[in-house]
Amino acid sequence: MTQQAAGIREVIDRFIKERFDTKAEKLAPDDPKYQELVEQFQRDTWLDDAARRVSQLQVVTHSLKPIHPDAKGSNLYAPPESLDKHSAVGSHVLSIDFDGDVVGNAAALDVYKFLKLEYDGKSLLERVLEDDAELARALSDTPEQSQVWMQSFFAITEPRGEHASHTRAKQVYWLTGEDAVDNDDFHLLAPLYATSLAHRVFQTINHDRFSDMAKEARKAKREGRAGEQEVHDYPNIAAQKMGGTKPQNISQLNSERGGNNYLLASLPPRWNVRDIRPPLKVDSVLDEPGIFGRRKEVRSLVGDLKHFLEAAPKTDMHTRDLRDDYTAMILDELALFTMQMHELSPGWSADENCRLSMEEAFWLDPGRAQDDSDFREARNNTDWPGEVRRRFANWLNKALGGKLPLGDVEFRHWHKELSRDANQQHLLDSDRRWMEALMDDLESIDDWQEEGDEQG
Repeated sequence: MTQQAAGIREVIDRFIKERFDTKAEKLAPDDPKYQELVEQFQRDTWLDDAARRVSQLQVVTHSLKPIHPDAKGSNLYAPPESLDKHSAVGSHVLSIDFDGDVVGNAAALDVYKFLKLEYDGKSLLERVLEDDAELARALSDTPEQSQVWMQSFFAITEPRGEHASHTRAKQVYWLTGEDAVDNDDFHLLAPLYATSLAHRVFQTINHDRFSDMAKEARKAKREGRAGEQEVHDYPNIAAQKMGGTKPQNISQLNSERGGNNYLLASLPPRWNVRDIRPPLKVDSVLDEPGIFGRRKEVRSLVGDLKHFLEAAPKTDMHTRDLRDDYTAMILDELALFTMQMHELSPGWSADENCRLSMEEAFWLDPGRAQDDSDFREARNNTDWPGEVRRRFANWLNKALGGKLPLGDVEFRHWHKELSRDANQQHLLDSDRRWMEALMDDLESIDDWQEEGDEQG
């Protein structure tokens, strides 16, 4: 036997002995059950049993039991390199050293732990998949027996039969065509749990919350000191328990997490209305810099967009995509600002200290129209959206340092961006006229850039 094979066998023997010690620790040596365990945990006997039980397990990346613990449909093994790449976070972003999960009979999970044993930086499972000769020598002195066991262990990576769903699994009809009453225009989807991705998320969050480096970083932040590590916070995080008192019945990785699976908060923005004050004693919220322009997020976004445009970027897809991101985020801030103003008590614009133009009052205080008939009539019969969009355009142009030629070719890009997001159309005002009128007048920065290229 080679030195490497001997080293692998030593790792195997140590694992089997540890399993034996755990099982036999409460038994006396003269107990018949103790002798049964001695025989059961002889290397050849245990390996033969493990090779038989491995058929009860499957290595997966996407599992069904987290969807419903009694579901018995297909699980999938889809490593990151086999998945389509896209901009959303998914299993395709995992690195090559991702953790595969194991589903099946929980009583056989010790077999997977065995296959995860490492020697010289490589797991036994990796050696099985490579048909490693050194592992074969370590398993048995009989080559024929080694090959039988190697083939059995290799099967843990193979799918089990045809793909199938289950009555307890979730299914979603996804419209792929144009006609929602035509069955042929739907695909039936059977969602699975991205268990490998969930495990990486769990590990990352735990490191960011509980590691020594994270604790030191938070301490430095509290004390106002510069730290080498970033501080990561996960507000309103929740944990979903899977498997109850037996998380191993869901999967191996779920067992390693103690059944805990983190859920990141997905909530609408919240603000404390007491901290939001009506814009009194100002002539406009859209002057320069103005109440809207002084918001921290808006200053940061406009500054980045200004720097980007001043760099004279090439007119290509990357430039358009990056600019689109900036403009979309500025519009998000405009929507958020409007919603916050609408949370104020209706009628605040009637205060004697309010110097806003009536057009901006119509925009930011629509609730006043409920009790003020004169305000309501004027709002309904005034082209206040046109004035507001003109002020917004002037504000943006000034904020960008006059780099955009204000006139006929400025706004079409904003029109394009706003028209893509129907949700933002009702965020800015419960009366959709504001948004519809804004979109009618918006023209494209694309055209401005292209015209500049032609003239230059």
